[in-house]
Amino acid sequence: MFSKETYQQRRARLIKDMGTGILLFPGNNEAAMNYTANTYHFRQDSHFLYFFGLDQAGLAAIIDADANEAIIFGDELTMEDIVWTGPQPTIAARAADAGVEKTLPFKELASFLKNALDKKRPIHFTPPYRYDNMVMLGELLGIPVGQLKEKASVDLIKAIVAQRSHKSEAEVREMEMAVNISGAMHVAVMKATAAGKKEAELAGIAQGIASGMGNGIAYGIILTVNGQTLHNHSYGNTLKSGQLLLGDHGAETMMHYAGDITRTCPVDKRFTQQQKDIYNIVLDAEVSSIGSLEPGLTYMEVHLAAARTIAEGLKSLGLMKGDMADAVAQGAHALFFPHGLGHMIGLDVHDMEDLGENYVGYSDTVKRSDQFGTAYLRLARALEPGFVLTVEPGIYFIPELMDKWRSEGKFNDFINYEKLNAWRSFGGIRIEDNVLITTTGHRILGKPIPKTVEEVEALRG
Repeated sequence: MFSKETYQQRRARLIKDMGTGILLFPGNNEAAMNYTANTYHFRQDSHFLYFFGLDQAGLAAIIDADANEAIIFGDELTMEDIVWTGPQPTIAARAADAGVEKTLPFKELASFLKNALDKKRPIHFTPPYRYDNMVMLGELLGIPVGQLKEKASVDLIKAIVAQRSHKSEAEVREMEMAVNISGAMHVAVMKATAAGKKEAELAGIAQGIASGMGNGIAYGIILTVNGQTLHNHSYGNTLKSGQLLLGDHGAETMMHYAGDITRTCPVDKRFTQQQKDIYNIVLDAEVSSIGSLEPGLTYMEVHLAAARTIAEGLKSLGLMKGDMADAVAQGAHALFFPHGLGHMIGLDVHDMEDLGENYVGYSDTVKRSDQFGTAYLRLARALEPGFVLTVEPGIYFIPELMDKWRSEGKFNDFINYEKLNAWRSFGGIRIEDNVLITTTGHRILGKPIPKTVEEVEALRG
Protein backbone atom coordinates (compact mmCIF):
# COMPACT_ATOMS: atom_id res chain seq x y z
CA MET A 1 0.00 0.00 0.00
CA PHE A 2 0.91 3.64 -0.36
CA SER A 3 0.83 5.86 2.74
CA LYS A 4 -2.55 6.35 4.39
CA GLU A 5 -2.27 10.04 3.53
CA THR A 6 -2.28 9.11 -0.17
CA TYR A 7 -5.67 7.41 0.14
CA GLN A 8 -7.04 10.18 2.34
CA GLN A 9 -6.00 12.80 -0.22
CA ARG A 10 -7.55 10.81 -3.08
CA ARG A 11 -10.85 10.50 -1.22
CA ALA A 12 -10.78 14.17 -0.24
CA ARG A 13 -10.41 15.20 -3.87
CA LEU A 14 -13.24 12.87 -4.86
CA ILE A 15 -15.49 14.41 -2.20
CA LYS A 16 -14.59 17.89 -3.45
CA ASP A 17 -15.29 16.96 -7.07
CA MET A 18 -18.57 15.16 -6.31
CA GLY A 19 -19.88 17.58 -3.68
CA THR A 20 -22.69 15.43 -2.34
CA GLY A 21 -24.09 11.91 -2.13
CA ILE A 22 -23.01 8.40 -1.20
CA LEU A 23 -20.17 7.00 -3.28
CA LEU A 24 -20.34 3.21 -3.28
CA PHE A 25 -17.30 1.00 -3.98
CA PRO A 26 -17.94 -2.76 -3.94
CA GLY A 27 -14.70 -4.69 -3.65
CA ASN A 28 -14.28 -7.95 -5.52
CA ASN A 29 -14.95 -11.41 -4.11
CA GLU A 30 -13.22 -14.70 -4.72
CA ALA A 31 -14.37 -16.28 -7.99
CA ALA A 32 -14.83 -20.04 -8.19
CA MET A 33 -12.90 -21.80 -10.94
CA ASN A 34 -14.67 -25.17 -10.92
CA TYR A 35 -16.07 -25.41 -7.40
CA THR A 36 -16.48 -22.96 -4.55
CA ALA A 37 -13.27 -23.67 -2.66
CA ASN A 38 -11.06 -23.76 -5.76
CA THR A 39 -10.79 -20.15 -6.87
CA TYR A 40 -9.14 -18.13 -9.56
CA HIS A 41 -6.25 -15.87 -8.57
CA PHE A 42 -7.88 -13.03 -6.59
CA ARG A 43 -7.77 -9.57 -8.14
CA GLN A 44 -9.20 -6.61 -6.24
CA ASP A 45 -11.28 -4.00 -8.03
CA SER A 46 -8.98 -1.23 -9.25
CA HIS A 47 -11.18 1.67 -8.05
CA PHE A 48 -11.36 0.08 -4.61
CA LEU A 49 -7.57 -0.25 -4.65
CA TYR A 50 -7.11 3.34 -5.76
CA PHE A 51 -9.23 4.90 -3.02
CA PHE A 52 -8.85 2.35 -0.22
CA GLY A 53 -5.81 0.20 -1.01
CA LEU A 54 -7.06 -2.96 0.72
CA ASP A 55 -6.22 -6.07 -1.27
CA GLN A 56 -8.69 -8.44 0.37
CA ALA A 57 -11.83 -10.20 -0.81
CA GLY A 58 -15.25 -9.63 0.75
CA LEU A 59 -15.07 -5.88 1.36
CA ALA A 60 -17.11 -2.88 0.31
CA ALA A 61 -16.72 0.79 1.10
CA ILE A 62 -18.64 4.02 0.93
CA ILE A 63 -17.60 7.63 0.92
CA ASP A 64 -20.25 9.91 2.37
CA ALA A 65 -19.49 13.18 0.61
CA ASP A 66 -21.89 15.17 2.81
CA ALA A 67 -20.50 13.86 6.10
CA ASN A 68 -16.90 13.80 4.81
CA GLU A 69 -16.62 10.23 6.05
CA ALA A 70 -15.45 6.88 4.71
CA ILE A 71 -16.65 3.49 5.98
CA ILE A 72 -15.31 0.03 5.15
CA PHE A 73 -17.70 -2.91 5.44
CA GLY A 74 -16.33 -6.40 6.00
CA ASP A 75 -16.40 -9.42 8.29
CA GLU A 76 -13.69 -10.64 10.62
CA LEU A 77 -12.26 -14.13 10.13
CA THR A 78 -13.82 -16.93 12.12
CA MET A 79 -11.67 -19.53 13.88
CA GLU A 80 -12.50 -21.92 11.05
CA ASP A 81 -11.11 -19.36 8.58
CA ILE A 82 -7.94 -18.93 10.62
CA VAL A 83 -7.30 -22.69 10.57
CA TRP A 84 -7.00 -22.47 6.80
CA THR A 85 -5.49 -19.01 6.31
CA GLY A 86 -3.57 -18.34 9.51
CA PRO A 87 -4.09 -15.21 11.61
CA GLN A 88 -4.78 -12.01 9.69
CA PRO A 89 -5.09 -8.33 10.66
CA THR A 90 -8.53 -7.18 11.72
CA ILE A 91 -10.70 -5.16 9.37
CA ALA A 92 -10.17 -2.14 11.61
CA ALA A 93 -6.39 -2.54 11.46
CA ARG A 94 -6.44 -2.82 7.69
CA ALA A 95 -8.76 0.16 7.38
CA ALA A 96 -6.44 2.24 9.54
CA ASP A 97 -3.66 1.64 7.00
CA ALA A 98 -5.87 3.39 4.46
CA GLY A 99 -6.73 6.22 6.85
CA VAL A 100 -10.30 4.97 7.44
CA GLU A 101 -11.49 5.14 11.05
CA LYS A 102 -14.92 3.54 10.79
CA THR A 103 -15.64 -0.10 9.94
CA LEU A 104 -18.89 -2.09 10.08
CA PRO A 105 -19.91 -5.72 9.47
CA PHE A 106 -20.73 -6.38 5.83
CA LYS A 107 -24.40 -7.10 6.56
CA GLU A 108 -24.86 -3.50 7.69
CA LEU A 109 -24.18 -2.20 4.19
CA ALA A 110 -27.76 -3.08 3.21
CA SER A 111 -29.33 -1.08 6.04
CA PHE A 112 -26.96 1.84 5.44
CA LEU A 113 -27.94 2.06 1.79
CA LYS A 114 -31.66 1.55 2.53
CA ASN A 115 -31.53 4.45 4.97
CA ALA A 116 -29.87 6.60 2.29
CA LEU A 117 -32.50 5.61 -0.27
CA ASP A 118 -35.32 6.32 2.18
CA LYS A 119 -33.91 9.81 2.61
CA LYS A 120 -33.67 10.14 -1.18
CA ARG A 121 -29.93 10.65 -1.02
CA PRO A 122 -28.12 10.01 -4.33
CA ILE A 123 -26.05 6.83 -4.40
CA HIS A 124 -23.27 6.88 -6.97
CA PHE A 125 -21.64 3.72 -8.32
CA THR A 126 -19.56 2.73 -11.34
CA PRO A 127 -20.67 0.17 -13.97
CA PRO A 128 -20.20 -3.30 -12.40
CA TYR A 129 -18.33 -5.90 -14.47
CA ARG A 130 -18.52 -8.98 -12.22
CA TYR A 131 -21.79 -10.84 -12.03
CA ASP A 132 -21.75 -11.36 -8.27
CA ASN A 133 -21.43 -7.61 -7.76
CA MET A 134 -24.19 -7.03 -10.32
CA VAL A 135 -26.53 -9.27 -8.35
CA MET A 136 -25.53 -7.63 -5.05
CA LEU A 137 -26.00 -4.09 -6.36
CA GLY A 138 -29.32 -5.04 -7.91
CA GLU A 139 -30.56 -6.32 -4.57
CA LEU A 140 -29.12 -3.46 -2.49
CA LEU A 141 -30.34 -0.65 -4.75
CA GLY A 142 -33.50 -2.17 -6.18
CA ILE A 143 -32.25 -1.82 -9.75
CA PRO A 144 -32.73 -4.64 -12.29
CA VAL A 145 -29.36 -6.14 -13.18
CA GLY A 146 -29.86 -5.31 -16.84
CA GLN A 147 -30.22 -1.60 -16.01
CA LEU A 148 -27.18 -1.20 -13.75
CA LYS A 149 -24.85 0.01 -16.49
CA GLU A 150 -27.22 2.77 -17.62
CA LYS A 151 -27.93 3.74 -13.99
CA ALA A 152 -24.22 4.08 -13.14
CA SER A 153 -23.18 7.58 -12.10
CA VAL A 154 -21.71 9.61 -14.94
CA ASP A 155 -20.57 12.21 -12.41
CA LEU A 156 -18.61 9.59 -10.47
CA ILE A 157 -17.18 8.11 -13.66
CA LYS A 158 -15.90 11.53 -14.77
CA ALA A 159 -14.51 12.35 -11.32
CA ILE A 160 -12.59 9.07 -11.16
CA VAL A 161 -11.23 9.46 -14.70
CA ALA A 162 -10.10 13.01 -13.95
CA GLN A 163 -8.13 11.78 -10.95
CA ARG A 164 -6.79 8.39 -12.04
CA SER A 165 -5.65 9.66 -15.45
CA HIS A 166 -2.77 11.58 -13.88
CA LYS A 167 -0.18 9.29 -12.30
CA SER A 168 1.72 10.41 -9.22
CA GLU A 169 5.47 9.95 -8.84
CA ALA A 170 4.82 6.93 -6.61
CA GLU A 171 2.54 5.39 -9.24
CA VAL A 172 5.11 5.99 -11.97
CA ARG A 173 7.73 4.18 -9.88
CA GLU A 174 5.39 1.19 -9.64
CA MET A 175 4.80 1.28 -13.37
CA GLU A 176 8.53 1.43 -14.08
CA MET A 177 8.86 -1.71 -11.96
CA ALA A 178 6.11 -3.37 -13.98
CA VAL A 179 7.83 -2.43 -17.25
CA ASN A 180 11.17 -3.76 -16.05
CA ILE A 181 9.64 -7.10 -15.11
CA SER A 182 7.85 -7.14 -18.47
CA GLY A 183 11.17 -6.44 -20.17
CA ALA A 184 12.76 -9.40 -18.39
CA MET A 185 9.90 -11.58 -19.67
CA HIS A 186 10.51 -10.47 -23.25
CA VAL A 187 14.28 -10.83 -23.15
CA ALA A 188 13.99 -14.36 -21.75
CA VAL A 189 11.45 -15.36 -24.40
CA MET A 190 13.49 -13.90 -27.26
CA LYS A 191 16.60 -15.70 -26.05
CA ALA A 192 14.74 -19.02 -25.76
CA THR A 193 12.97 -18.82 -29.13
CA ALA A 194 13.96 -21.61 -31.52
CA ALA A 195 12.46 -23.78 -34.22
CA GLY A 196 10.91 -26.92 -32.76
CA LYS A 197 9.75 -25.30 -29.53
CA LYS A 198 6.09 -24.91 -28.62
CA GLU A 199 4.52 -21.51 -28.09
CA ALA A 200 3.30 -22.90 -24.75
CA GLU A 201 6.88 -23.52 -23.57
CA LEU A 202 7.81 -19.89 -24.21
CA ALA A 203 4.57 -18.62 -22.65
CA GLY A 204 5.47 -20.62 -19.55
CA ILE A 205 8.83 -18.83 -19.36
CA ALA A 206 7.09 -15.45 -19.52
CA GLN A 207 4.51 -16.43 -16.91
CA GLY A 208 7.16 -17.79 -14.56
CA ILE A 209 9.13 -14.55 -14.61
CA ALA A 210 5.98 -12.47 -14.07
CA SER A 211 5.12 -14.57 -11.01
CA GLY A 212 8.66 -14.78 -9.71
CA MET A 213 9.42 -11.07 -9.95
CA GLY A 214 5.95 -9.55 -9.47
CA ASN A 215 2.31 -10.47 -8.99
CA GLY A 216 1.89 -12.49 -12.16
CA ILE A 217 0.69 -11.36 -15.56
CA ALA A 218 -1.27 -8.15 -16.06
CA TYR A 219 -3.35 -9.70 -18.87
CA GLY A 220 -3.50 -12.89 -20.90
CA ILE A 221 -0.19 -13.58 -22.63
CA ILE A 222 -0.15 -13.21 -26.41
CA LEU A 223 2.75 -15.27 -27.77
CA THR A 224 2.18 -16.59 -31.25
CA VAL A 225 3.54 -17.26 -34.72
CA ASN A 226 0.13 -16.09 -35.96
CA GLY A 227 0.69 -12.46 -35.09
CA GLN A 228 -1.90 -11.39 -37.64
CA THR A 229 -4.54 -12.42 -35.08
CA LEU A 230 -4.50 -9.46 -32.72
CA HIS A 231 -5.64 -11.15 -29.50
CA ASN A 232 -4.34 -14.68 -29.94
CA HIS A 233 -4.23 -16.59 -26.65
CA SER A 234 -3.63 -20.03 -28.13
CA TYR A 235 -0.20 -21.61 -27.56
CA GLY A 236 -0.48 -24.88 -29.48
CA ASN A 237 1.81 -24.20 -32.43
CA THR A 238 5.34 -25.49 -32.88
CA LEU A 239 7.75 -22.81 -34.07
CA LYS A 240 9.18 -23.28 -37.55
CA SER A 241 12.13 -21.76 -39.37
CA GLY A 242 11.15 -18.68 -41.35
CA GLN A 243 8.36 -17.60 -39.01
CA LEU A 244 8.02 -14.56 -36.77
CA LEU A 245 7.08 -14.76 -33.09
CA LEU A 246 4.96 -11.91 -31.75
CA GLY A 247 4.92 -11.53 -27.98
CA ASP A 248 2.54 -9.12 -26.25
CA HIS A 249 2.78 -9.67 -22.51
CA GLY A 250 3.31 -7.68 -19.35
CA ALA A 251 3.62 -8.09 -15.61
CA GLU A 252 1.64 -6.71 -12.71
CA THR A 253 3.43 -5.45 -9.58
CA MET A 254 2.44 -6.48 -6.07
CA MET A 255 0.46 -3.23 -5.95
CA HIS A 256 -1.29 -4.19 -9.20
CA TYR A 257 0.19 -1.65 -11.60
CA ALA A 258 0.57 -3.04 -15.11
CA GLY A 259 3.21 -3.19 -17.79
CA ASP A 260 2.23 -3.78 -21.44
CA ILE A 261 5.09 -4.47 -23.85
CA THR A 262 5.19 -6.04 -27.32
CA ARG A 263 8.21 -7.31 -29.20
CA THR A 264 8.48 -9.37 -32.38
CA CYS A 265 11.46 -11.54 -33.25
CA PRO A 266 12.40 -14.09 -35.89
CA VAL A 267 12.25 -17.79 -35.04
CA ASP A 268 15.64 -17.97 -36.79
CA LYS A 269 18.66 -16.03 -35.59
CA ARG A 270 18.19 -13.36 -38.24
CA PHE A 271 15.30 -11.58 -39.91
CA THR A 272 14.75 -12.32 -43.58
CA GLN A 273 14.91 -9.25 -45.83
CA GLN A 274 11.12 -9.35 -46.20
CA GLN A 275 10.68 -9.46 -42.42
CA LYS A 276 13.26 -6.73 -41.91
CA ASP A 277 11.50 -4.43 -44.40
CA ILE A 278 8.19 -4.63 -42.54
CA TYR A 279 9.83 -4.55 -39.12
CA ASN A 280 11.64 -1.29 -39.85
CA ILE A 281 8.44 0.36 -41.05
CA VAL A 282 6.74 -0.54 -37.76
CA LEU A 283 9.78 0.57 -35.78
CA ASP A 284 9.85 3.90 -37.62
CA ALA A 285 6.17 4.43 -36.81
CA GLU A 286 6.75 3.58 -33.14
CA VAL A 287 9.86 5.70 -32.64
CA SER A 288 8.47 8.72 -34.50
CA SER A 289 5.19 8.47 -32.59
CA ILE A 290 6.97 8.42 -29.25
CA GLY A 291 9.23 11.29 -30.32
CA SER A 292 6.23 13.50 -31.04
CA LEU A 293 4.50 13.07 -27.67
CA GLU A 294 3.92 16.19 -25.60
CA PRO A 295 1.11 17.85 -23.64
CA GLY A 296 -1.65 19.35 -25.79
CA LEU A 297 -1.16 17.02 -28.74
CA THR A 298 -4.18 14.81 -29.37
CA TYR A 299 -3.43 11.11 -29.55
CA MET A 300 -5.69 10.96 -32.59
CA GLU A 301 -3.13 13.12 -34.41
CA VAL A 302 -0.34 10.76 -33.35
CA HIS A 303 -2.33 7.71 -34.45
CA LEU A 304 -3.02 9.16 -37.89
CA ALA A 305 0.62 10.20 -38.31
CA ALA A 306 1.67 6.62 -37.49
CA ALA A 307 -0.86 5.33 -40.02
CA ARG A 308 0.65 7.59 -42.70
CA THR A 309 4.16 6.39 -41.83
CA ILE A 310 3.00 2.79 -42.20
CA ALA A 311 1.21 3.52 -45.46
CA GLU A 312 4.22 5.31 -46.96
CA GLY A 313 6.45 2.41 -45.94
CA LEU A 314 4.12 -0.10 -47.56
CA LYS A 315 3.97 2.05 -50.69
CA SER A 316 7.77 1.91 -50.90
CA LEU A 317 7.45 -1.89 -51.02
CA GLY A 318 4.80 -1.72 -53.74
CA LEU A 319 1.98 -2.94 -51.51
CA MET A 320 0.12 0.37 -51.51
CA LYS A 321 -0.14 3.06 -54.17
CA GLY A 322 -1.48 6.54 -54.75
CA ASP A 323 -1.61 9.42 -52.30
CA MET A 324 -1.04 8.04 -48.81
CA ALA A 325 -2.62 10.99 -47.02
CA ASP A 326 -5.81 10.27 -48.97
CA ALA A 327 -5.42 6.53 -48.32
CA VAL A 328 -5.29 7.09 -44.56
CA ALA A 329 -8.11 9.64 -44.62
CA GLN A 330 -10.32 7.05 -46.34
CA GLY A 331 -9.14 4.16 -44.12
CA ALA A 332 -7.26 2.02 -46.66
CA HIS A 333 -4.30 1.61 -44.28
CA ALA A 334 -6.50 -0.38 -41.89
CA LEU A 335 -6.08 -3.47 -44.07
CA PHE A 336 -2.59 -3.63 -42.55
CA PHE A 337 -3.03 -1.59 -39.33
CA PRO A 338 -6.58 -2.38 -38.10
CA HIS A 339 -6.27 -1.17 -34.50
CA GLY A 340 -5.51 1.94 -32.46
CA LEU A 341 -2.02 3.20 -31.65
CA GLY A 342 -2.45 2.76 -27.91
CA HIS A 343 -4.34 3.29 -24.69
CA MET A 344 -4.00 4.55 -21.13
CA ILE A 345 -2.33 2.17 -18.69
CA GLY A 346 -2.12 2.10 -14.89
CA LEU A 347 -3.88 -0.12 -12.37
CA ASP A 348 -5.58 -1.65 -15.40
CA VAL A 349 -3.77 -2.64 -18.56
CA HIS A 350 -6.49 -0.74 -20.43
CA ASP A 351 -6.80 1.82 -17.68
CA MET A 352 -10.35 2.37 -16.40
CA GLU A 353 -11.86 0.59 -19.40
CA ASP A 354 -14.71 -0.62 -17.15
CA LEU A 355 -15.84 3.02 -16.94
CA GLY A 356 -16.19 3.26 -20.71
CA GLU A 357 -13.52 4.09 -23.30
CA ASN A 358 -15.27 7.24 -24.43
CA TYR A 359 -14.98 8.72 -20.93
CA VAL A 360 -11.31 7.73 -20.60
CA GLY A 361 -9.94 8.24 -24.09
CA TYR A 362 -12.18 10.87 -25.67
CA SER A 363 -13.48 14.33 -24.78
CA ASP A 364 -16.09 16.90 -25.70
CA THR A 365 -13.86 18.05 -28.58
CA VAL A 366 -12.35 14.72 -29.70
CA LYS A 367 -14.98 12.20 -30.80
CA ARG A 368 -14.59 8.55 -31.79
CA SER A 369 -14.30 7.75 -35.48
CA ASP A 370 -16.70 5.26 -37.04
CA GLN A 371 -14.08 4.18 -39.61
CA PHE A 372 -12.82 0.58 -39.50
CA GLY A 373 -9.48 0.48 -37.68
CA THR A 374 -9.50 4.05 -36.39
CA ALA A 375 -12.72 3.27 -34.50
CA TYR A 376 -10.67 0.90 -32.31
CA LEU A 377 -8.43 3.70 -31.04
CA ARG A 378 -8.89 3.62 -27.27
CA LEU A 379 -7.15 6.95 -26.57
CA ALA A 380 -7.64 9.97 -28.81
CA ARG A 381 -7.95 13.00 -26.52
CA ALA A 382 -5.35 15.72 -25.91
CA LEU A 383 -2.42 14.49 -23.83
CA GLU A 384 -1.76 15.89 -20.36
CA PRO A 385 1.19 15.64 -17.95
CA GLY A 386 0.88 12.51 -15.84
CA PHE A 387 -0.78 10.38 -18.51
CA VAL A 388 0.89 7.01 -19.04
CA LEU A 389 0.04 5.36 -22.33
CA THR A 390 1.10 2.65 -24.74
CA VAL A 391 2.52 3.24 -28.21
CA GLU A 392 2.00 0.08 -30.28
CA PRO A 393 1.83 0.35 -34.06
CA GLY A 394 1.78 -2.82 -36.12
CA ILE A 395 1.53 -4.27 -39.61
CA TYR A 396 -0.46 -7.45 -40.19
CA PHE A 397 -1.27 -9.57 -43.22
CA ILE A 398 -4.70 -11.06 -42.52
CA PRO A 399 -5.67 -13.35 -45.44
CA GLU A 400 -9.39 -13.34 -44.59
CA LEU A 401 -9.52 -9.53 -44.50
CA MET A 402 -7.46 -9.23 -47.70
CA ASP A 403 -9.80 -11.64 -49.51
CA LYS A 404 -12.91 -9.84 -48.29
CA TRP A 405 -11.74 -6.38 -49.30
CA ARG A 406 -10.48 -7.61 -52.66
CA SER A 407 -13.78 -9.36 -53.43
CA GLU A 408 -15.61 -6.13 -52.59
CA GLY A 409 -13.30 -4.05 -54.78
CA LYS A 410 -12.42 -1.98 -51.76
CA PHE A 411 -9.68 0.66 -52.05
CA ASN A 412 -8.41 -0.56 -55.42
CA ASP A 413 -6.86 2.89 -55.92
CA PHE A 414 -4.64 2.41 -52.87
CA ILE A 415 -3.93 -1.32 -52.46
CA ASN A 416 -1.93 -3.56 -54.80
CA TYR A 417 -3.89 -6.75 -54.21
CA GLU A 418 -1.89 -8.72 -56.81
CA LYS A 419 1.31 -8.25 -54.81
CA LEU A 420 -0.29 -9.39 -51.55
CA ASN A 421 -0.28 -13.04 -52.57
CA ALA A 422 3.41 -13.29 -51.64
CA TRP A 423 2.61 -12.03 -48.13
CA ARG A 424 -0.34 -14.22 -47.14
CA SER A 425 1.68 -16.33 -44.68
CA PHE A 426 3.76 -13.45 -43.28
CA GLY A 427 1.90 -13.04 -39.98
CA GLY A 428 2.24 -9.76 -38.11
CA ILE A 429 4.68 -7.40 -36.41
CA ARG A 430 3.92 -5.09 -33.48
CA ILE A 431 6.32 -3.09 -31.29
CA GLU A 432 5.11 -1.47 -28.06
CA ASP A 433 6.47 0.63 -25.20
CA ASN A 434 4.91 2.48 -22.24
CA VAL A 435 5.39 6.24 -22.10
CA LEU A 436 4.83 8.94 -19.47
CA ILE A 437 3.73 12.40 -20.61
CA THR A 438 5.77 15.02 -18.74
CA THR A 439 5.30 18.78 -18.45
CA THR A 440 7.78 19.32 -21.29
CA GLY A 441 7.44 16.18 -23.40
CA HIS A 442 7.64 12.49 -22.57
CA ARG A 443 9.72 9.70 -21.05
CA ILE A 444 9.77 6.03 -21.97
CA LEU A 445 9.30 4.01 -18.80
CA GLY A 446 11.73 1.33 -17.67
CA LYS A 447 15.06 0.09 -18.87
CA PRO A 448 15.47 -0.18 -22.66
CA ILE A 449 14.18 -3.46 -24.11
CA PRO A 450 15.90 -4.53 -27.36
CA LYS A 451 13.83 -3.43 -30.36
CA THR A 452 16.01 -2.42 -33.31
CA VAL A 453 16.80 -5.13 -35.85
CA GLU A 454 20.42 -5.10 -34.71
CA GLU A 455 19.51 -5.33 -31.01
CA VAL A 456 17.04 -8.16 -31.54
CA GLU A 457 19.44 -10.14 -33.71
CA ALA A 458 22.24 -9.65 -31.19
CA LEU A 459 19.96 -10.99 -28.46
CA ARG A 460 19.03 -13.93 -30.67
CA GLY A 461 22.74 -14.79 -30.86
